[in-house]
Amino acid sequence: MSLSRRAVLAGGAAAAATVANGAIAQNAPRFSLKYAPHEGSFKSRGDRLEQIAFAADQGFTAWEDNEAASRSVTDQTAMARALQQRGMTMGVFVASMPRWAEFRPLLGGSDDSDRERFLADIRSSVDVAKRLNSKHMTIVTGFMDRKLPVDIQTARVIDVLRRAAEIYEPHGLTMVMEPLNTLVNHPGVFMSTVPQGYAMARAVDSPAIKVLADLYHEQIQAGNLINTLDSCWNEIAYVQFGDNPGRNEPGSGEINYRNIVRWLRAKKFAGVIGMEHGNSVDGRAGEERLIAAYRQIDAA
Repeated sequence: MSLSRRAVLAGGAAAAATVANGAIAQNAPRFSLKYAPHEGSFKSRGDRLEQIAFAADQGFTAWEDNEAASRSVTDQTAMARALQQRGMTMGVFVASMPRWAEFRPLLGGSDDSDRERFLADIRSSVDVAKRLNSKHMTIVTGFMDRKLPVDIQTARVIDVLRRAAEIYEPHGLTMVMEPLNTLVNHPGVFMSTVPQGYAMARAVDSPAIKVLADLYHEQIQAGNLINTLDSCWNEIAYVQFGDNPGRNEPGSGEINYRNIVRWLRAKKFAGVIGMEHGNSVDGRAGEERLIAAYRQIDAA
């Protein structure tokens, strides 16, 4: 056995030992990449701030909160303070999300009110981002208008994204467009693949508009994950993990996240990786399983 091979095995064993003892211990070794849990990842450990403290003690160095924009200023400020105290990076929060029950907005449709409401969301998210020390905000580009040609809708979405970029650019903020799968979770959405997001980002041509590569959605919709990431990499600013099927922690489904981590490390990716998934097992056993899963892929 080569020295490098023994080192890899030793590192994996050390990671496993840390998980076995570190799920309830403090000051576990930091993960090599910025995996970001969210409220609910460790819900048995207490409220949001207590979950942040627990995540930091387990070696996580980032946090994600889709609902942050809807929280009070007091809650936002407290969360930002907790993250700063533990040296953790704030990941995304949602700046603009579709109204699922209404199948709106139709950003490429003929009703300007959808676009104006979207732009109002973007404006209001600036103060939230500053309060949270967040640099990336999630947007979903709404639904398809079944009465209009796709090319017309695409042009209109590009136009409104350019207007949104003008709002973010002076503040050094970036909205990341999230393609969602249409086969399992979100039928009818406008943007359904990372390559489509790549094309839109290239058309807008602004540092304020990039792509969020949620690998759970992309695996369902198109697969071919590493090749897709490689082809679209220049326009990807944020990554989210979640295994398929089930949308739970790595190792619970079919995606080889060890290879994904190895690829991201080779790319020297220093951004946040959102843990956009649930736990496959309830309770503290599931939380410990979650930590173990990330220790395993981080050792790749």
